[in-house]
Amino acid sequence: MKHDDNYYYNLIRQNIKKYREKSNLTQQQLADKAGISMNYIAKIESKKMQRGFTITVLGRIADALDIDIKLLFDEIK
Repeated sequence: MKHDDNYYYNLIRQNIKKYREKSNLTQQQLADKAGISMNYIAKIESKKMQRGFTITVLGRIADALDIDIKLLFDEIK
């Protein structure tokens, strides 16, 4: 199955928010743990940011959430 770019960005942003909330972290707490700004986390989780994060940022977020980066690409069920 072929997906457009927006599909992947939406999937990743939804998973970041899901795992952040599951970990009982605020956006600020996740940002602090990942070494990025809270505004950046907020933009990633909102639909306002399109094509604005790198694999390095995703890795830092996954590490901060203590999850495998692969989970950020899992289908939302």
